Amino acid sequence: MWQERDNKLCKSFDFESFTQAFAFMTQVAFLAEAHNHHPNWSNVYNKVHIQLTTHDRGNVVTQKDWDLAEAIDRLKS
Repeated sequence: MWQERDNKLCKSFDFESFTQAFAFMTQVAFLAEAHNHHPNWSNVYNKVHIQLTTHDRGNVVTQKDWDLAEAIDRLKS
């Protein structure tokens, strides 16, 4: 579940391996380009941590963030 903290939408994803985590990040990269909205994220082994915020609106959560979050969730389901 996405959580709104400090003007960011945040979620962590766990995978069975680094390769699966990296493949997920690649899919998210294509989504981010399609949405013209790019996450702050990190990856350590099998975990991917994503933060979404709308920079051009003063670093607050907007519908743009929720739309990308929903698209990301569809990748994982």
